[in-house]
Amino acid sequence: MPADQNKQPSHSLLKVIRSIFAAALGVQKNEQRLEDFKQGRARDFIIGGILFVVLFVATLVGLVNWILSA
Repeated sequence: MPADQNKQPSHSLLKVIRSIFAAALGVQKNEQRLEDFKQGRARDFIIGGILFVVLFVATLVGLVNWILSA
């Protein structure tokens, strides 16, 4: 049997993004979190989480600079 047939289906990009936003806001359901651990790849969530934090901090810095310059 080829190795590709043994692979579990991973989450789509949209599901990963939705899970990251829900987890960041603290509103993710326990069922969704368990599904993420079963089907999702940790690498996808780690990279997505890091990107989310970088974009969030950059947005806050830009917003503060814009407000202070006004």
